[in-house]
Amino acid sequence: MKILNVKQIRALDAYTIENERVSSLDLMERASKAFVRWFCDQFVNTRPVAVFCGKGNNGGDGLAIARILSMNSYDVQLYIIEYTDNASEDFQSNLSRLKDHLQPVSVAANDAFPTLAANVICIDALLGSGLSRPVDGLLANIIHSLNGLSNKLVSVDIASGLYADKANQKGDPVIEPDFTVSFQLPKLAFMMPQNAKFVGSWHLVDIGLSEDFIKNIETPYYYTDKLTAEKLIKPRDKFSHKGTFGHALLMAGSYGKMGAAVLSGKACLRSGVGLLTMHIPACGYDIIQISLPEAMTITDQDAKNLSEVTELESYSAIGIGPGVGKESATVNAVEILLEKLNLTAAKAKLIIDADALNILSENRHLLEKLPQNTVLTPHPKEFQRLAGESNDEFERLQIGIDFAKRHKVIICLKGANTAVILPNGEVHFNSTGNPGMATGGTGDVLTGILTSLLAQKYDPVQAAILAVFQHGLAGDRAAEEKGESALIASDVVEGLGW
Repeated sequence: MKILNVKQIRALDAYTIENERVSSLDLMERASKAFVRWFCDQFVNTRPVAVFCGKGNNGGDGLAIARILSMNSYDVQLYIIEYTDNASEDFQSNLSRLKDHLQPVSVAANDAFPTLAANVICIDALLGSGLSRPVDGLLANIIHSLNGLSNKLVSVDIASGLYADKANQKGDPVIEPDFTVSFQLPKLAFMMPQNAKFVGSWHLVDIGLSEDFIKNIETPYYYTDKLTAEKLIKPRDKFSHKGTFGHALLMAGSYGKMGAAVLSGKACLRSGVGLLTMHIPACGYDIIQISLPEAMTITDQDAKNLSEVTELESYSAIGIGPGVGKESATVNAVEILLEKLNLTAAKAKLIIDADALNILSENRHLLEKLPQNTVLTPHPKEFQRLAGESNDEFERLQIGIDFAKRHKVIICLKGANTAVILPNGEVHFNSTGNPGMATGGTGDVLTGILTSLLAQKYDPVQAAILAVFQHGLAGDRAAEEKGESALIASDVVEGLGW
């Protein structure tokens, strides 16, 4: 699913209007009906509704929504905010359609905000995605008043005051909805953690915009849903054997952190790898042999840390980082690994996580030795150390794009909508996962999944997108069974599968 910017969305609307011979007013009616279908599924008509409209096209949507809800037996109060004398043409047309349905109330002063009962559902149709400057004046006061209510609040297309394609400044007046019902495609703003309270739970409704236009327009931003992920899965042939599905090497663990090795190893096995070898410090031998009987084990000469690199020719993928620490011997091992992988005889794909990422950050000359399409899986702090600080998450995303292009790597920037950033500058945001996964060890699980898929000869781009999706999906299954607060990383492993 593509994510388009505001300019592209306008072009999509215009193309649909021109090529489907549909008027902009009829397209607005189509969008409003789609919103109302979602709304009626969510809220029964025994609850009153208050619709707050601006005077642009988002307000026009609001007028149509109010009319259609009224026709569906909802008790609707309609408020028009008189912040300007200029109203859009479609707003005016929808206003004229209200004659036999509703009598709108004009709100022209800061002290004219209505008193609402607690069970009233508020709909925000003040401003749409075309916002170009911070909200001020009467509209800002209305936004603050709506945010001060305990009522359920639903935004039409995007929360009023929220920029679709760039960061808001701290203190900008922005609606804080419980729900955002967006038309056809998600907005980039929905993917940014800093906007969580300005988005709420977001939902898409299909309003029949041109599929040909969407298919052909170029964008660097995508949203990975279930349908997308399913298409990436390779079917297993009846006559497959363990050699068919690759041999993975996981370099993991140190004294006191062998749990990370166990988690990544279990996830690797649960994700379909044919063979798994664990390279671990000697102190972890009994732990791995008991915890992962399906895995083979190589013990390092160092009792507590990784210090050496085995021969790599038999492996199709190598993951390094979970629980390894940053001892000087381990730093040396990371450098040796990169040098070996740059030799023509070594064909294994590489995944780098956790302390191995921090080793790169503290030994930056190693970045130049990363093989092309190496997959890096940083959380935000690890990414900051690796690529540099940013002022906001839009800037951080651009830093990630620049870093991936420069070093020809794939970055899985972990978060609520983990961003898979590709060497060509594309960004694929993930749709699965939940806050219960914010617990130690879940990143080690992702490393295991990635290593497994790469060992099975998945293309690195497809492996990264699919691994992130499966990781979040497993977390969602675990949360359904255990609850988010009780979820631990082992539960995510047990939730793996399609």
